[in-house]
Amino acid sequence: MERSCPVRFKRSRDLAMADEAKNAAPGTQGEPDLATAPWLASPACQRVFDALEAGGYPARAVGGAVRNSLMGLDAADVDIATPALPDAVMKLCREAGLSVHATGLEHGTITIVSDSVPFEVTTLRRDVETHGRHATVAYTEDWAEDAARRDFTMNAIYCDRHGGVHDPLGGLADLIERRVRFIGSAQERIREDYLRILRFFRFFAAYGQGPIDPEGLGSCVKERDGLRSLSAERIGAELLKLLVAPRAKEALKAMQEAGIDSIVTGLESELDRFEKLATLEMELGADRDPIGRLAALATNNADDARMLASRLRLSNAERSGLVHAADCARDGQFADETRQRAALYRLGEAAYRSQCLAAWARSEAGLKDDGFRRCYTLPDRWQPLAMPFKGADIIARGVAPGPEVGKILKGFEEWWVKEDFPEDANVLLGKLDELIVAARP
Repeated sequence: MERSCPVRFKRSRDLAMADEAKNAAPGTQGEPDLATAPWLASPACQRVFDALEAGGYPARAVGGAVRNSLMGLDAADVDIATPALPDAVMKLCREAGLSVHATGLEHGTITIVSDSVPFEVTTLRRDVETHGRHATVAYTEDWAEDAARRDFTMNAIYCDRHGGVHDPLGGLADLIERRVRFIGSAQERIREDYLRILRFFRFFAAYGQGPIDPEGLGSCVKERDGLRSLSAERIGAELLKLLVAPRAKEALKAMQEAGIDSIVTGLESELDRFEKLATLEMELGADRDPIGRLAALATNNADDARMLASRLRLSNAERSGLVHAADCARDGQFADETRQRAALYRLGEAAYRSQCLAAWARSEAGLKDDGFRRCYTLPDRWQPLAMPFKGADIIARGVAPGPEVGKILKGFEEWWVKEDFPEDANVLLGKLDELIVAARP
């Protein structure tokens, strides 16, 4: 039987459990009130409910938005479930003046745009046959059947438009205890989509409290070779999310002990180095950087970084950042402030700070080391100057347009950076003329 509860859990068994839980996370104690959740109370969301209910169909939000709101966390994308068939969803939403996009029609999912906000509306489904990620499904009107095909119990909690929480599988108790647990048979859930192995560790790192679920962990170990069948892009995206979660090191340690980390990266994990970098980010008030953390975890040099970037199909920007972070100790570029300024000029602030942190994490220096701290905070004290000359300045001094202009400009820039960015106009012009003369036949 489906479990339902009002938006407030006052004096309920669930609230009693939350009160008794040690170190419970924000949002699991007190009186969570989803009726006032910004995403649910928004006119955009309510218009979608209005459209579906105009046809006589109930609708409920489900998944991440409900889970995060109950935990007191920010909620982003809103997914809505309904027994209305896709054609009815599209017809009703068009009649309500909403924008309709059949983005996942084969899976029963329609994207509805209300006041410029997208909502994914999916017809209730049950699995008929599972064959990897793409299962054969049938539509249903049974909320418990729909819940049973999801991955974790905390993701199978529904919320109606008024904030009433509906809990078909008892996921609320797991959510309150911060227990990441597969629905039904963990092994069956994993075989439906092997990415759920990584999602299990990511959810543990992001939302878990206490020890990792032993049944889920055991099933991940048994099914770990299934990760090899997944696309690199899916693995890479999931791994980067895991790396910035609050309990990332604990999840990564469990993955290492289970022999899963090497399947994902092809490299040995350096957990101490990863933890040092994560601690430095926290100490310095820096954002959690998934690429910097990946470099600390799994690379020892630029070649490792290039291989890993290809293995995970990272974007060009991510690839560049990974190589920079892995190549942090070359040429002693942080040995003194003159070289640090040169590195900051060459890399830009974001990449410079990332490399500085990477070098610090790989060094023997402690977390309070003054030298590295001054290195990291250099952008707060000094901003790179603009190049004094452009190609037009060289042409104006008698050099014909062409490749020679670029060579002179590059030679000047190299000298200017090496000399620690002199600003005296006479010195600068003198060096430029010297290079121009040297370039003449």
